[in-house]
Amino acid sequence: MSRKLPLAVGETARTACARGLLHRGVEERTGELLSAAVLAERVGWAADLVSGMAASLLTARWNTIDVDVLASGEDAGGRKLPSNAWMALRRLGWTVSPAEGIRVNDRIVRMAQEQAGRTLRSAKWRADLTAGVLATWPADPVNRTSEEWDVVREAVPGGRYVPSSVIKGRTRQIAAFERQYGRLPTDVFELEAAPRIARMLLLSACDGQQATIERHETMPGRALLRLQLPTRPDPRSYKDWTWIACSISLPPTIPASAVLHLPTLRATGGQIRADLAYTHAVPKTARTGHTVALGVDWGLNTLLSAGAARLHDDGRITALAAGGMFRAAGVLAKQHRLRRHSELLHAKAERYQRLINTDGHHALNGKHAVLAGEISAVSARRSNLDGALAWAAARWTVDQAITAGASVIYLEDLRSMEARGMGRTMNTRMSQAVRGQITDRIRHLAAEVGIAVATVPARHTSKHCPQCLNPLRHRKAPDRPTTPGWKWAICHFCGWQGDRDMGAWKRIAARGLTHQGKTVTDRTTGAMVIRSVIDTLEAKAVITPAALKTSRKDRSKTGPTRGHTTRPAPRRRRAPSPTGLSGLAGKRPEGHAHTDRPRLPRAAHRHQDVTTISTPTTGHRPRGAARGAGFHLHAHATPPRWTDPPPDTTSDMGSLS
Repeated sequence: MSRKLPLAVGETARTACARGLLHRGVEERTGELLSAAVLAERVGWAADLVSGMAASLLTARWNTIDVDVLASGEDAGGRKLPSNAWMALRRLGWTVSPAEGIRVNDRIVRMAQEQAGRTLRSAKWRADLTAGVLATWPADPVNRTSEEWDVVREAVPGGRYVPSSVIKGRTRQIAAFERQYGRLPTDVFELEAAPRIARMLLLSACDGQQATIERHETMPGRALLRLQLPTRPDPRSYKDWTWIACSISLPPTIPASAVLHLPTLRATGGQIRADLAYTHAVPKTARTGHTVALGVDWGLNTLLSAGAARLHDDGRITALAAGGMFRAAGVLAKQHRLRRHSELLHAKAERYQRLINTDGHHALNGKHAVLAGEISAVSARRSNLDGALAWAAARWTVDQAITAGASVIYLEDLRSMEARGMGRTMNTRMSQAVRGQITDRIRHLAAEVGIAVATVPARHTSKHCPQCLNPLRHRKAPDRPTTPGWKWAICHFCGWQGDRDMGAWKRIAARGLTHQGKTVTDRTTGAMVIRSVIDTLEAKAVITPAALKTSRKDRSKTGPTRGHTTRPAPRRRRAPSPTGLSGLAGKRPEGHAHTDRPRLPRAAHRHQDVTTISTPTTGHRPRGAARGAGFHLHAHATPPRWTDPPPDTTSDMGSLS
């Protein structure tokens, strides 16, 4: 199988990852079929061997000198270190071996060195950040002055663009160390212990002598993974290692033309999860030259507000439509309930731990173990809910961009936002929003279709008018123009008024289009970003209002008014009723629902629109917060608006009630 990906003009190679499961395997030497539990056990044995060696190597090299040597990119002879972590560690002479009596091949050692090397390389940035904060330690760690902020940003590498929340978090960590020990730490390696090594197999560090993967010749949706696994937790010879063949069902997100790479295996909960890496061709994205852009504004209950704007040849910027919203009030309410439940469980577990102390036979040991399991389950639920919300929001955003024909998505950069001054509940909800996950997933999905994603500064996007850039006045609602609030924005200079979030996405899209020449690519993350606002360019970032229609269709009355019945006839199907059957089967009545279903499914009502994915509210119920109806019944999303809407084929269908 060729590992070279053919590329056409205007395409680039992109490496992505998809999740999969290994359900069973076959031992090639004996032909024995291995169940999922047995396969997970053997993968776990190999992962324990790798993680044990990686932990010992990481502990031995967890210091400033070794991390600086690895991050310098050169060995003692001045030669450039390889990009692979395991090769760089071997060039430096940092070796590791298994416990006495354990026999593993060299590829198992490679995986341990690769895992430890990646962790050591990632520690360099934290070490430099901690060193910069320690070197400019303020007189009051809680409140830095503006001069102290300037000094610490100069001491931190790239500190000009580091979010203030990151520096504050590291400051709080150092202050806690000082309160405990009465002094400041020397570096991050005294401040933090060596990280815990995950139980996984990085097969990408191996070659064909340890693992291979090939796509099926006739079934592109399946692949065969072959790897060596131990037959016992402490292999004493090479005979205790056997080849296992595992068939993998590839997710539909992996194209048939993609090149497969060796996956990463993780044994969790009796299952083997495989992170399937693949490389495929995607359209190239550009930093400049955009004429249609999608602006995205963040919110809380209205999680996302987005709309498209066009840059004309004469420099004018116009909005293409009214925009849309992605509301997730029900999902966020559930997330808030799970957070409160998790805090209660943690408090109870800490109370039990204080009572137990070091007594191994205390009566509360059993209850404490049950609480630990419940905490893990709630944490998993919170993670799954955050992931589902992030994917749904990202998919909606990219669909809006595709529909509008946008070549770039401009996101509001809120990394430095700190939730404070809005009450304990609101501050917590704002700080635990999944904006980072949504941004990563938007970049992932947009790259598939060749749409660029860039972040723009968030300064005054909701404060100034999108049409004249003058300050807005915010009111509670459009019908209450004198009541102070935050939802409705009114401009007393040009007369514009509208939803606060709708005005914000227009400002973001216009700012991105006028500043696209200032877009740079971050060297560490590869993300496109507009770092600052230029006043001369900002003056051009105004949305030109659409011209009012001067001519309308003549609606003069030309005949008598058609009479209306007091009870309109029900909508009927266009097709006649089917031929009746003899016996008890009967036939479906024309224009009515199926007779074998006594009631509608949960959260389905006749007054729901085709795009509604939540239960309607009855009485005093939070919008979209019906319990037990599933994730997609808790979110509201504005559908993509096409220029030519599809024909309505349901106008004459029978009622769903």
